Amino acid sequence: MHPIERLRYVARAEGTGPSLLVQEAAAALAGLGANPAALVTACRRLVDRHVAVGPMWWLAARVLGAHDPVAETWQAADDLETDPTGAVLAAHLPAGATVVVVGWPEMAGEALRRRGDLAVLVVDTTGEGSGLARRLRASGVEASEVPPAGLGAAVIQAGLVVLEAWALGPGGLIGESGSLAAAAVARTAIPPVAVWGVAGVGRALPGRLWEALVGRLEASGAQPWDTGQEVIPTGLVDQVVGPDGLTLAADAWQRADCPVPAELLRPMA
Repeated sequence: MHPIERLRYVARAEGTGPSLLVQEAAAALAGLGANPAALVTACRRLVDRHVAVGPMWWLAARVLGAHDPVAETWQAADDLETDPTGAVLAAHLPAGATVVVVGWPEMAGEALRRRGDLAVLVVDTTGEGSGLARRLRASGVEASEVPPAGLGAAVIQAGLVVLEAWALGPGGLIGESGSLAAAAVARTAIPPVAVWGVAGVGRALPGRLWEALVGRLEASGAQPWDTGQEVIPTGLVDQVVGPDGLTLAADAWQRADCPVPAELLRPMA
């Protein structure tokens, strides 16, 4: 497939998890070679099309800030492929816990599948939760589907809420629709239920990129409940699991490791 056609495919893609989507984007960008004008246009278009996908901003920022964009593209794809966050989360989940997740989170879903001693309540706000529940049960995990109307009751019954971040910044994290409600119920429950975020490689963004992402979401014109993602304030999250382990939520974004190219701070005209 020609790189331009591949980029069009990635730009149109819906329903694909962030890691796979961004790895496809990396392969398409690498196919453009060291053409600065083409790379700038392609990176801006990908970010505009997938505003809520933190790793897309991270990839674009790395490519646009690199002396060798092609080598940087392949390195970013490899970093995503070898992301240890799922294994780190699996190692930290408390034994015998009842865990609530929302939708079908990539890394959290894999971590839960590795653990046979947990009970998982999958809140199906995205239409994908039933598929995750079936996959977990096939792996020997006790998993139940919960309709959106049962979100509050599920959180109160749980010992831990795990919310996967599409992006992470100084103001909070971007999660699937329903994540904000789950975190709010957990915080106000008596006793409170712990809330962990999961933010793998490429999810943590520098402050200016985070502000650009959130600003673009707010300026999209879409109703907040129609976007599929929402901002969960840092104050509703206790800790964040990343490639290096557990970190306090307020500090987790500081591991952001990409530059802030000016080209990404404004949307395409």
